[in-house]
Amino acid sequence: MDVRGTVAAGFEPVRDAFLRNFEQRGERGAAVAVYRDGSKVVDLWAGARDADHGSAGPEGSEAPDGSAGSGNGVPWAVDTAQVVRSATKGVAAAVPLLLHQRGLLDLDAPVATYWPEFKAAGKERVTVRQLLAHRAGVPVLDRPLTLAEAVDLPTATAAIAAQAPFWEPGTAHGYHAHTFSWLLSGLVHRVTGRTIGTWVAEEIARPLGLDLWIGLPEAEAHRVGRLGPVEEIEPADSPALRLRPKPAVTVAYQDPGSLTRRAFAVIEPRPDENDPVYRAAELPASAGVATARALARFYAATLGPVDGGPRLFAPATLTLARTEESAGPDRVLVVGTRFGLGHMLHGPASPLLGPGSFGHPGRGGSLGFADPDTGIAFGYVTNGMRKTVTADPRAQSLVRAVRAALA
Repeated sequence: MDVRGTVAAGFEPVRDAFLRNFEQRGERGAAVAVYRDGSKVVDLWAGARDADHGSAGPEGSEAPDGSAGSGNGVPWAVDTAQVVRSATKGVAAAVPLLLHQRGLLDLDAPVATYWPEFKAAGKERVTVRQLLAHRAGVPVLDRPLTLAEAVDLPTATAAIAAQAPFWEPGTAHGYHAHTFSWLLSGLVHRVTGRTIGTWVAEEIARPLGLDLWIGLPEAEAHRVGRLGPVEEIEPADSPALRLRPKPAVTVAYQDPGSLTRRAFAVIEPRPDENDPVYRAAELPASAGVATARALARFYAATLGPVDGGPRLFAPATLTLARTEESAGPDRVLVVGTRFGLGHMLHGPASPLLGPGSFGHPGRGGSLGFADPDTGIAFGYVTNGMRKTVTADPRAQSLVRAVRAALA
């Protein structure tokens, strides 16, 4: 495997772990980037741009989704991007934090203060803080949305505003896997007058020079690889084997009536993430597109200046980002989880670098996070989707390698 890119002295273990993911864990195409104290120390990529290795047809032909065929395994390039699924949530969660930092959003005000329609069906006392911490009680819709409805902001936000909660808001937490898109979109649109994709583009991605989008522009579509499943391979002595789902979790995912299954099925039929319509959608819970370098640079900017450029979070906002708001049994994921204000925090379900880390994994592989205690910011994207939700073995092997490099 031809691994390209650079690592700073002392971070060679990350390159070794990245290579082992291809040799031992079935990786097909991926990239990883790491910043330390605002400077890039790891920037690696390898494999094929598309998980199907170009089965769409010869070079220049059209794939089933109308995009250009990738030929016989077009290699992952320095600027290849991927759909990062729920790792999008970590970027999107910065928006309300920055609005609060600017004095435009009160975290302890009822959501209905900004979004009057949201107070329907017993949600009048749901606060912004509870919404961000997955405590609003609406991880499921009574009627799933079609893709056309899900990507239409007025339709989707009206549906979530009218939905009755599945538990008394504020009394428990449960991962709002897809409904987080419309909760956050509705709130941000009413506070700023802009869609969340536009706000991220204008206030975060452009100032920081990030190849990152919530709503992929057509002009950038040629850079994005195709996702696909990969074989579940794991070395016999891998620590990742300890993270395999417990029986209760497996049962919850298999039960069509469970909150778990329903939370991941609020868009029906299940959308194809290689579909240009899905990639162009402003779905901040699931449809963001980014390079590993962009994810890492974004998180680096939450910690401080990056390459002499602007920082995103003031010290007080950084404290908010890493402060626990929800912990314990998760009514959707059926395991113990920890959340801050939209970010996942380090814990058994989603191991990050250390106790103060905050970020978000993407179901199937991708991961981005910041660790204020070490100054580390991390981004990993892949085109090979595994069944993992929060602790992908490939990402975890890279995190362990970063930890080893720091030691």
